[in-house]
Amino acid sequence: MDSQIVMIGLLALVGIIALGGWYTVKQQSAVVIQRFGKFQAISFAGFHFKIPVIDKLAGRISMKVQQLDVKVETKTKDNVFVHLQVSVQYQVLKSKVYDAFYELENPKAQINSYVFDTVRAEVPKMKLDEVFERKDDIAIAIRHELAEAMDNYGYGIVKALVTDIDPDSQVKIAMNRINAAEREKLAAQYEAEADKIKIVAKAEAEAQNKKLQGKGIADQRREIAKGLEESVDVLRKVGIDPQEASALLVIVQHYDTLLAMGESASSSLVLLPSSPSTASNLMQEMVTAFTAANKLDQTPTRQLN
Repeated sequence: MDSQIVMIGLLALVGIIALGGWYTVKQQSAVVIQRFGKFQAISFAGFHFKIPVIDKLAGRISMKVQQLDVKVETKTKDNVFVHLQVSVQYQVLKSKVYDAFYELENPKAQINSYVFDTVRAEVPKMKLDEVFERKDDIAIAIRHELAEAMDNYGYGIVKALVTDIDPDSQVKIAMNRINAAEREKLAAQYEAEADKIKIVAKAEAEAQNKKLQGKGIADQRREIAKGLEESVDVLRKVGIDPQEASALLVIVQHYDTLLAMGESASSSLVLLPSSPSTASNLMQEMVTAFTAANKLDQTPTRQLN
């Protein structure tokens, strides 16, 4: 009976030991095996065996890409304090699992330190506007610095991104005011240009209108003069003296003017005192005036001794 109990116990012990001799590794993972506390091997995804009791799983390492967000406060060249958020994507290199497991105790703290150092070395060289414009340059500098340093510890830097730039609230208000002022200035310039175009167009239209009016008046006067000339010629052919003909035409135009003014309800008509003999007297006065002027033109000028 006692021998059976011992046998069962031995079989159970062997079973337990046998179960402890195999293990599995998940995809995108690695397992470090130690033998009596000393590094023995690295196992990747799959089913594996180890010597029970002697070999031990020292640890598992994820091979997936991981992300660390680091928030850094620093000062720009124009003395503005800003908060930058940097996202670093990294992973353990398959060929350097040993270094990643044994060389570095806390990779996140190491990456955090390098990000702080690089950002505080690059941003103080730039003004605030340049920080926004050159954030990709900052990210490239961070990635370059991290890749060179972390490669020695078995980590590869996949990407470094500057995901947020947050200056002080008062600075953001001032930046918005500057932007609004610039836009108002640009809008005023456009409005001034539009007003200028309207004024120039109006002036050109008025000049063209005056030009056409002048041409019309000149043509009108030319036709009037031609008509008067023809009228004088007609009267001269029937035996009327040119001076008398001119006076007659003036009288006709006088009455035509009065008639035209009377046709409009809004015209103001001033009538001079007249009598039945007024027209003949006016005509006689004009004839006398024309005759006197004609004789004056024909009188030779005497030379003084």
